[in-house]
Amino acid sequence: MSFALIVDILIEYWPMFLRGAGKTLLVAIVGTIIGSIIGLMIGVIRTIPEPEKGIKKHLLKAVNMLIGAYIEVFRGTPMMVQAMVIYYGSAIALGVQMDILDAAFLVISINTGAYMAEIVRGGIISIDKGQYEAAEAIGMNHLQTMVNVVLPQAIRNILPATGNEFIINIKDSSVLSVIGLTELFYQSKSVSGANYKYFEVFLITSVVYLIMTISVTKILRYVERRMDGAENYDILGNQMQVETPRIVGQEQKDK
Repeated sequence: MSFALIVDILIEYWPMFLRGAGKTLLVAIVGTIIGSIIGLMIGVIRTIPEPEKGIKKHLLKAVNMLIGAYIEVFRGTPMMVQAMVIYYGSAIALGVQMDILDAAFLVISINTGAYMAEIVRGGIISIDKGQYEAAEAIGMNHLQTMVNVVLPQAIRNILPATGNEFIINIKDSSVLSVIGLTELFYQSKSVSGANYKYFEVFLITSVVYLIMTISVTKILRYVERRMDGAENYDILGNQMQVETPRIVGQEQKDK
């Protein structure tokens, strides 16, 4: 291996790497956004207070059972298997041959939605119950409470986990090459198959993935700082500035 060889590969095949990276980012962004919306909807539904009796109670139980099954299935099976089942299964069961990019969006979205549903539920649970009671006291229903009181706080709490899902989607999009999605990993296989320089090609690929994930991480940290303020975001700085509390009268005793 030589640095000159890596440069030669980049000069010759950079359009393929660029197209692959662009497709990877597109699928990850769209999948994360749609998956987050799915997770938010499920989180709101799963926190609806259960009616004491009547058809609404049974309907809510049925919906929660379906949601629970969806979460378990898509968290308990590999994304590669899901892609194969959805892409090839749609052609067999429905007689419809899905577009590869549409199938990729669907797989990433519903897979992300299953994980985001639990993340959102945790974010909602983290909000103090007194805020629910206060909202109910001024006449808000469950939906109004969620939209105006709970979700704005929960979204901030789950922002780091959402960013983590985005980074995971950037990396896991590589498994969608099994259905022919021409993302970064697929393009890298094509380049390495053309020149048989597997180590050099995938070294370049790893650097491209690293650049994408580090860039996304920096952007998300910037967003968090803008939302919280630098003085709240710098945890280490806050810890260093915390003073040990003193008991009333202790200062006089020390003297």
